[in-house]
Amino acid sequence: MSKQPSSYLSSKLEGRPKADGSGNGIYALEPINKGELVAVFGGVVYEWDAFIHLPDRERSLCIQVEDRHFLVPRPIGEGDYVNHSCNPNAGLSGQIGLVAMRDIKIGEEVCFDYAMSDTMPYDEFNCGCGAVTCRGTVGGNDWQKPELQKRYAGFFAPHVQRKIDAQRKEKRAFEQAIRMAKSPKFPSATTPVYE
Repeated sequence: MSKQPSSYLSSKLEGRPKADGSGNGIYALEPINKGELVAVFGGVVYEWDAFIHLPDRERSLCIQVEDRHFLVPRPIGEGDYVNHSCNPNAGLSGQIGLVAMRDIKIGEEVCFDYAMSDTMPYDEFNCGCGAVTCRGTVGGNDWQKPELQKRYAGFFAPHVQRKIDAQRKEKRAFEQAIRMAKSPKFPSATTPVYE
């Protein structure tokens, strides 16, 4: 088995322990420009039924890549320690690429919001990111929040974007049905029809 990590991490970044001792993080060694590729996740894809039986550590380092499919690093490398933030500076480009959402300064931790990829409750936790916008808890339904859909437009994994698009289509169809029911051209169920 290869010792080469399955993920890619830009040479402008390094993985190291967090100063507060709460685990590892990815930090900028050089300035990173908005739109620049910072990491690419790699590994082995597991379907949900096998994935849920993996050790907690492996599940916590994975990324959801489709509705019931998860990419688990094999072997684990520096690029697999990208943490969550409710005020991220990086977002997804496709299923496994991570790009800077804004310019990132030297010394800054690179983070993304797990709502960009997660649609299932496999890694829910109390968040301590400290951001003004911190949700307090992170879960598999966060992608449904309209404020996050607006803030992260263009940075969701494709499977999440499909869910967002379907949700919006359903909402539009419902609103159109309500408008049509209220329209004077169409009698409502409570409007008497005279022949």
